[in-house]
Amino acid sequence: MLRSLDIRDVLIIDRLTLDLGAGLNVLTGETGAGKSILLDALGFVLGWRGRAELVRAGATQGEVTAVFDLPPGHAARSVLEEAGIEAEDDLILRRVNTADGRKTAFVNDRRVSGEVLRALSEVLVELHGQHDDRGLLNPRGHRALLDTFAGLDLTASRRAWAAARVARSALAGAEAVLTAARAEEDYLRHAVAELDKLAPEPGEEAALDARRRAMQGAERIRADVARALQMLSEDGAEAALRDATRWLEGAADKAEGALEAPLAAIGRALIELSDAQAGVETCLAGLDVNPGDLEAAEERLFAIRALARKHGVMPDDLGGFAADLRARLQALDSGEAGIGALQQAVTESEAAWRAEAARLTAARREAAARLDRAMAAELAPLKMERAVFVTAVSRGEDGPDGADDVTFTVATNPGAPSGALNKIASGGELSRFLLALKVCLTAQAEGLTMIFDEIDRGVGGATADAVGRRLKLLSDTAQVLVVTHSPQVAALGAHHWRVEKRVEAGQTLSTVYALSAAERVEEIARMLSGDTVSDAARDAARALLG
Repeated sequence: MLRSLDIRDVLIIDRLTLDLGAGLNVLTGETGAGKSILLDALGFVLGWRGRAELVRAGATQGEVTAVFDLPPGHAARSVLEEAGIEAEDDLILRRVNTADGRKTAFVNDRRVSGEVLRALSEVLVELHGQHDDRGLLNPRGHRALLDTFAGLDLTASRRAWAAARVARSALAGAEAVLTAARAEEDYLRHAVAELDKLAPEPGEEAALDARRRAMQGAERIRADVARALQMLSEDGAEAALRDATRWLEGAADKAEGALEAPLAAIGRALIELSDAQAGVETCLAGLDVNPGDLEAAEERLFAIRALARKHGVMPDDLGGFAADLRARLQALDSGEAGIGALQQAVTESEAAWRAEAARLTAARREAAARLDRAMAAELAPLKMERAVFVTAVSRGEDGPDGADDVTFTVATNPGAPSGALNKIASGGELSRFLLALKVCLTAQAEGLTMIFDEIDRGVGGATADAVGRRLKLLSDTAQVLVVTHSPQVAALGAHHWRVEKRVEAGQTLSTVYALSAAERVEEIARMLSGDTVSDAARDAARALLG
């Protein structure tokens, strides 16, 4: 509920505080007194589009503050939470407009953007009147209004739509992968065959390189080792030592023991020579390299390195690369079956959504018929019994909330062409259509402050009384603020303010007065009779006030 509106230096208002109450609040006054300025000021603090220049002439800035009661569970609390603002029982909106056009907004003393103000305004205030393009006259919101009237739960439809979207996305992704795989099928099959034929193993390239270098080194030293073995053999050092032994043994008997030690040393030398000869023979046997083995090792080493360069990977990574190619080839080979399963999932999820959409369509058509009947009952007392209101439910775009477009259409007389609400009805008719529609959709107004700007324009007498009684009906469960020229409507208000102009120091200013019971009689009498208030007008005013 809007509890108070404080305006400072806005247009022709210098200082004004309006304390509103629950129920029906009425603002009256002569044409041009400034009633519309109050709505401009409220729209400014709520972030609505409005006049570009609001600052009063001669002032440095204009400021509007609106205070709302915020009960637990109010939708505004979610908006505040999303904006990172702690919700309190009082919601204070303040907006400043400087003379150079800069605008600054605050919510509970926290600076915010205009978008936050507008998000709050969506759940705080509804404006209804001839220029109402935010509420009932906006066809984009008609489906949501009808759904609320019908009490529809859209959860199942939204879940089905989300499931279908996920299934379509999965199918599209799989088809893209399959298309890409088909484009490289020849490459994949050739590369896999080539890698499988070579079958490289991790670490094999390093092992082959070491073996190759070892075999190449063996060829270079084998000749020297063979020559050394020849020198150690029976034809070399061994033969010479045996000859020396034989000669010394022949002379030993005559040397009186002088050759015993040399002969023993030569014997030991022959033993060591034999060990050396055996070791060299073993080494030489190990240096025997088959030229075919070296050639085979080199060929495989070069093949592994060439394949690694071809595919841009390290030689040790060829095995993993081959596994990846085989997996892609397997995906290609099994892709058709996978695509079929995904297509089936899309078919099933879309069928589930269509079933939900059909359920919503049927429920909307039934609710539309109920709303049309309710509107017919409401229009009759408003002297529009010949008007025809039709809630048109037509095929629209598929979406999470079904596949229906909903438009409120009217024909002001039987046989007359019907059309969108804001295109067919005249000013006075439009106001009454909006009021009747709002009465029928009262559930949508829960927690809102409803503002009706001269919704009784062009009507009087019994029709104006009917308008007032329906406004009073709305105010039984919600706060209603109405700007009116109708005494019948004004008389039904729980709270009554008069808007007046005054001239101070050559400057025109507007102000608002809360009226006492006696002042209400005078104001309603003025509305009945004009500038000259007669006793008869006062009596009539008292009769209206009851």
